[in-house]
Amino acid sequence: MFSPDLPNQEWSYPPSILIFGAPLALLPIFAAYFIWTFGTVFCLWLAVRPLKLGTLAEAAVLVCPAVFVNAIFGQNGALTTALLIGGLAVAPKRPILAGLLFGLLTIKPHLGILVPFCLLASGNWRAIAAAALSSAALFILTGLSLGFDVWHLFWTETRPLMTAILEAPYPQPYQANAATMFFLARACGAGLTVAYAMQAAATIAAICAAIWGWLPRRQVVHGERVVLTAVLATVATPYGYSYDTVGLAVAVAYLFSRRASMPRIFLALVWLYPAIAHLVNGIGLGIGVLVPLSLSAWMLADIRARERVTSTIADGRISSPR
Repeated sequence: MFSPDLPNQEWSYPPSILIFGAPLALLPIFAAYFIWTFGTVFCLWLAVRPLKLGTLAEAAVLVCPAVFVNAIFGQNGALTTALLIGGLAVAPKRPILAGLLFGLLTIKPHLGILVPFCLLASGNWRAIAAAALSSAALFILTGLSLGFDVWHLFWTETRPLMTAILEAPYPQPYQANAATMFFLARACGAGLTVAYAMQAAATIAAICAAIWGWLPRRQVVHGERVVLTAVLATVATPYGYSYDTVGLAVAVAYLFSRRASMPRIFLALVWLYPAIAHLVNGIGLGIGVLVPLSLSAWMLADIRARERVTSTIADGRISSPR
């Protein structure tokens, strides 16, 4: 990982992420690596604290395979999950802080596809305004620090690179950890048009599910709404890998501690999957997206079933004689 000759490593991020990483360039590489790795895991711990999972459940998040994959590759999945989970968790009571975190999440914008729909569905206008302002502030700060031409170069150089990486013929070495509907379609031999269509269907379904879950009239505990959105975020993006699935571990920890109706073996397999994703993809299956897809479907069905029970009980109380 520390060699300049390591293949298949390309820079496909907005220049704003350099605001986080550039100060670490002043340090020796191993020191920078350890500060980055443990610092982002600490941010993840801070983000899950509002969910009140308990010590063991929090530990299960921090030592999950997805976090270890991040550590191995020096990736940013722990940080981006912290920004997403943290923002969603505090959005109702601390919308300004939530908006700040969502603005910072624009360092990896494809993981925040669902955020504006969640905020719109819940009518959280203060968080929307704060997110817009913090995004603009990060844009300006990046330009002032690195020169505004970095944004032009991002559009003319990095954006085509990102598209080329996504649309490269399947399989590629870096696709061993892929976990999206787009890559599932490509693994099945589909062309780009079909792959984009399948991903569009998955993204639209994830958006609809997120909106449904965040409507105020839904009888959903806020913590469950947060972790459901984290799972759906993996379904919504066309470009996601096993190191982007830390949110699944947060959902598993939450459900394990709060929902006895969820099969424990199923939750354990979801938690474990990032550790074996490369093996599954390596034999050409490319089924990684089915993990968040099945978990989110199960969660939505469970929520709907509980709503029906609550509605039936309420109707019974209304119709019963006094």
